[in-house]
Amino acid sequence: MELHDVWFVLIAVLWTGYFFLEGFDFGVGVLTKLLARNRPERRVLINTIGPVWDGNEVWLLSAGGATFAAFPEWYATLFSGFYLPLLLILVCLIVRGVAFEYRAKRPEESWQRNWEHAIFWTSLLPAFLWGVAFGNIVRGVKIDQDFEYVGTLWDLLNPYALLGGLVTLTLFTFHGAVFTALKTVGGIRERARKLALWVGLLTAAQASVFLLWTQVDGGDGRSLVAFVVAVAALVLALVANQAGREGWSFALSGVTVVAVVGMLFLTLFPHVMPSSLNEDWGLTVTNASSSPYTLKIMTWCAVIATPIVLLYQGWTYWVFRKRIGTQHISDPVH
Repeated sequence: MELHDVWFVLIAVLWTGYFFLEGFDFGVGVLTKLLARNRPERRVLINTIGPVWDGNEVWLLSAGGATFAAFPEWYATLFSGFYLPLLLILVCLIVRGVAFEYRAKRPEESWQRNWEHAIFWTSLLPAFLWGVAFGNIVRGVKIDQDFEYVGTLWDLLNPYALLGGLVTLTLFTFHGAVFTALKTVGGIRERARKLALWVGLLTAAQASVFLLWTQVDGGDGRSLVAFVVAVAALVLALVANQAGREGWSFALSGVTVVAVVGMLFLTLFPHVMPSSLNEDWGLTVTNASSSPYTLKIMTWCAVIATPIVLLYQGWTYWVFRKRIGTQHISDPVH
């Protein structure tokens, strides 16, 4: 296996890790409006991800940085062609971080309510837009012979990509619901389990259509295995949720996320960004990669840095592993 193939796999792993972690993170943000009945319950939901949300975004920074360094042509075409959607995602992530930090800085009802609205919308929009973006990457976009995107914003809003956005939105919301059931106690835990059932069934219907479409359009034997794993894990996650086994349900919803993202990358390889105009104009792991020397240096850096990141992030989740409820919410001090 060549180094550019290795880095394609590593970038796929980074994106998969990001969607696994930030997926339930986004889902909890969406649930602040769908599940919580009052401000203390919204504080419970926010507190379940409060210690970890910023660490989850490290995976996005790593994935973007690795793409820039390992496949500069891919990075250039992707971020120029998808400029507006990616800019909107970036703005949402910035506002979302500010909302978490500033929501409780003042006691006024309107102040806290507005920041809570911001948390909801800046969780929902990226969850949807990431699915649209990756749907277009897998489907192929208008790239010319100079590896430049020549389409428009409206070309990105095609049925396949929009369905992909709905799948990631509902899948992340389901992932967040089972995480909420795992991390809370009392009435909010029971309602999270009930909501997870209905969101999970909706996710199963949408994901089955989207993944079948992906398989028929460009899949092979490997992607078919990922398809089967994704569907089976989602069904088992729903069964575990109904049985009150929140830990198993969360693990299996995570397997679903991993299998779905893995299927997209398996379908994509050896391309990194296919062209819908001419197959020969598409970006591949060969024509989009950096020099072998650059990839070699990056590999050594990854070998040293990755275990450190995994250790400190794992320690964070271990420290904040206990369940919480409204009885643990103290009066705010301003």
